[in-house]
Parts: sequence; C-alpha cells; structure tokens
Amino acid sequence: MADLKTQIEALGPAARDAARLLAVSGTAERNRLLLTLADLLEREQAAITAANGEDLARGRQAGLSAALLDRLELNPRRLAALTRGVREVAALADPLADADRVLKDWTRPNGLRLQKVRVPIGVIGLIYESRPNVTIDASVLCLKTGNAAILRGGKEAIHSNRALVDVIGQAAVSAGFPREVVSLVPVTDREAIPILCGMDRYIDLLIPRGGHGLVETVVEHARMPVLKHYNGICHVYVHADADFGMAERIIINAKCQRPGVCNAAETLLVDKAVARQFLPLMVKSLRAQKVRVLGDAAASESLGEQLPEPADWETEYLDLILAVSVVDGLSAAIDHIEKHGSHHTDTIVTNSESAAREFLRRVDSSAVFWNASTRFNDGGEFGFGAEIGISTDKLHARGPMALEELTSYKYIGRGNGQIRG
Repeated sequence: MADLKTQIEALGPAARDAARLLAVSGTAERNRLLLTLADLLEREQAAITAANGEDLARGRQAGLSAALLDRLELNPRRLAALTRGVREVAALADPLADADRVLKDWTRPNGLRLQKVRVPIGVIGLIYESRPNVTIDASVLCLKTGNAAILRGGKEAIHSNRALVDVIGQAAVSAGFPREVVSLVPVTDREAIPILCGMDRYIDLLIPRGGHGLVETVVEHARMPVLKHYNGICHVYVHADADFGMAERIIINAKCQRPGVCNAAETLLVDKAVARQFLPLMVKSLRAQKVRVLGDAAASESLGEQLPEPADWETEYLDLILAVSVVDGLSAAIDHIEKHGSHHTDTIVTNSESAAREFLRRVDSSAVFWNASTRFNDGGEFGFGAEIGISTDKLHARGPMALEELTSYKYIGRGNGQIRG
C-alpha cells in the first residue's frame, strides 16, 4: 500500500507544474497541441486498435455483457469520430482568450478598477470506468482550457488507456509542453481511489464517472470538490396526446441505439389514457430489438399479458432492458420522475404544447426534452465538441461539462495607491 501510495502521489507535483505552464499558455499553443494529437491518433491507429483488441479479448474472457463490450470498443469508425472531435474542440472559441476571459469589468468610486476574469481550474482528477473514448474527450477539454489531468480508468480498458495517454504525451512534447499535462494512474487497484481522494494538495477538482458505488466512495473520501456524474435513470413519458409513431421512434432510439451509456432510457412511462392502444404496439417493437420489458401491474393489464416486475425503479440497466409503468396523467409522471429519477435526462412525447411546457418547467433534471430522444444530452450533440461528463449536481456545473464548465474565475484589481479607510 505504501508503494502504491508513493507511486500515485508522485503524479501530483508533475501535474501541478504542467498546469502552471498550461495556465499561462496562449490559445494558439494549446490548439497546436490538440491538432498534433489529432494527427497522431490517425497515425497510431493500428497501435491503439491493437491495445483495444487486447482489452476486448480480456473482456470477453471475463464474461462482460454485450453492452459493456460495446462501451469498451474503439473501432475505426469511433477512432475517426474521436479524431474529428479533437479537431472540432480545437476550432471552438477559447474561453480563456483575451476577448472572452473578462466576465465583468467595473470601477469603484475610489478609482479602483476591478475585473472578474476566467481562469483554468488547475488539475482535474477523473475516475471513470470502461469507456476509453473518455480518455481523449476529457483530456482534450482539459487541455483546451489550460487544465492538466490525472486519469484513473477502469481495469477493462487499461491497455487502451495506456496507448491513448502515450499518444497524448507524444503530442504534448511535440507542441512544447511536458508529457505530464495528462497522466494516467498506472494501476487499476481499488486502493488507488482513496489515495487520489486525499491528494487535495495537487488535485483541484475530482470527477467520478461510473456506477453509484464508485461515486459514493469518491464523495465519502474526497478532500477536494467533487462534481458528481450519478446514475442515468432516464425516462421517456408518452403523454395522452402523443403521436404514437414519433413515440415509438424516440423510445427505440433512447433505449437501443447505445444501451450501455448514461443517457439511454431506463424507464418508459405511459399515460393511462392511451396505454391499452399504445403498449401492445410498443412492446412488439421493443421485443423486435431484443429488449427485455419489465412492467408494473397496470402495464401488464394494458398489454394483456403478465410482465416480470422490476426489482425497483432506480436501476441503471445499461443493457437492453426497459422498465414500463402506466401513470395516471402528467402530474403522476412528473411525481414518478422526481421520486425515482437521477436528475439526468427526461423526455415527454406529446402534441400538447401546454403539457410540454409544464413538463419542461417542473421536471428538475440536467436536461429535459420535448419530442426528442434522451440520447441528445451529450456534449457533442449540444455543439460543445465533447464533454468530460454530465453533471447531475447544480453547482458549479450542470449537464454536459465542456469548455466553460472547466474554468473558474478570479478577481483582478488595478489601483493607483488606494488604501482602505
């Protein structure tokens, strides 16, 4: 344990020094690093896919589900999308650029001029599981905003993450920065998490991305601020005035496009007024997509067959499993979401503007949609280029965390000899 602690804590001073250099670098320098990274991702594709192949083989041997293997895979199409995302982030406006960094500028009656200016947070610690694309997304956003990063990925993706961080290091050195702008905890031992949580001397913000247990462990042990990426218990509510065809398309997309991600739908709420007409059609479509449907007694009655009941309404399945409940009206749907949801993403399908407005106003989630899939709560889909996570907190960031959310601010005062009386 002592050796592991020494090994991990050694990452802190180097990351802090790298963060200080990044903080005073210019937009052009940081963009050059990102564009170099994009070129290297293309050049090193064979090495990255080979490392990812080793993780996939180990995952299959360990019996990972198809959904978890999908989260793990870095195929050529996904690598191309990652590379494209790096270039898109490089092209985005820099929140630290001179024109954008001054948030407020005012002068006091005594002549003291004050400015509120945007600055990097410093060193971001990220603890995440399974998905190696997070290694690139998180690193790129941190680097664009002048932050260094210490990453601790899951054991399932260790070879992929090592290969990706090696490429990031090559890009950093080529662009004139130290390799330690992004560091990877070299081990996946669970003991690494409380060690990182105690590194408040070096890490300014900790972001856990994973299951409920991981987030709870980080919150319990962290000595620095934590931005939580809690479970994605996402709902689609089919209102009494819904277009059935639209609802079917949205539900299939929200559940089936990528079931192993946090913005996939886990619960379908159907208004009692249309349940008998809609549910048999919807369940047929879901089963055609190999979705296992669970339901309450009202759902079984409306379907005309007995469905297995969910163990609870707060399970993030991350698989082709969907819980269905029949609710008596809009307020009942909103109450269900408030009681069982995780304040991540929720959608109403309806032609009624008044019902939609009430749903959008009353549902307290990081993203609330009308007639659109839950899968749109995503930094790339919002036009942010990428995201470091989807925060279900309310301070200091909420929803997809991208460039602006990875900055803080400080105050600058300019005087000519003022003293306080």
